[in-house]
Amino acid sequence: MGTHEHGVDGAVREETGHSTPAEARPRPTMDRDTLAELHRLHASALLRALLRLTSGDKGKAEDMLQETFLRAWQNPQALTRGPEHGRPWLFTVARRIAIDHYRAQSARVKELGDEAPEDRAAPDDPYEEIVTAHVVDDALAELPEHHRAVLVELHLKDRSTTEAAAVLGIPPGTVKSRNFYAVRALRPVLERHGLAPA
Repeated sequence: MGTHEHGVDGAVREETGHSTPAEARPRPTMDRDTLAELHRLHASALLRALLRLTSGDKGKAEDMLQETFLRAWQNPQALTRGPEHGRPWLFTVARRIAIDHYRAQSARVKELGDEAPEDRAAPDDPYEEIVTAHVVDDALAELPEHHRAVLVELHLKDRSTTEAAAVLGIPPGTVKSRNFYAVRALRPVLERHGLAPA
């Protein structure tokens, strides 16, 4: 028979001598009001990004959005700075969910095929690159045209300053100046989309 003990709240608790294992204790979850505010602030931006990643498949995008907010609810410790600062974390989680979805879809296709294991492609994972390319494209779209054009020529098309200047019809010094300000403007946009720029 267990002994009785008075808790700090004055309630009587029975002590059985057994401690509750850590895995049996419920994990803390996000409170309803915080989750609702997180959803209000970020759901529409996340859904737009997920629609792009799913080539406009609203059903898949909404499923991924729901999974993203489920993970937020299950991981309140990841969002301790408050709902207004949650977008980078949410975008990172949404990207991971999209990548996992593409991997699972690819695995199902391979299971249906009849190729031998040695005929399969190398174990490179292109899905993260595809998702990242979509996110970068979305981020670039938020910049003014003159910044975007310089970044595309220098960083995506890998042109030299002189080559970019010739293509854009502006002096090389202007290319360098616009690149500096464009990179600076792009950094917080990428962070909002869940990408930490190098």
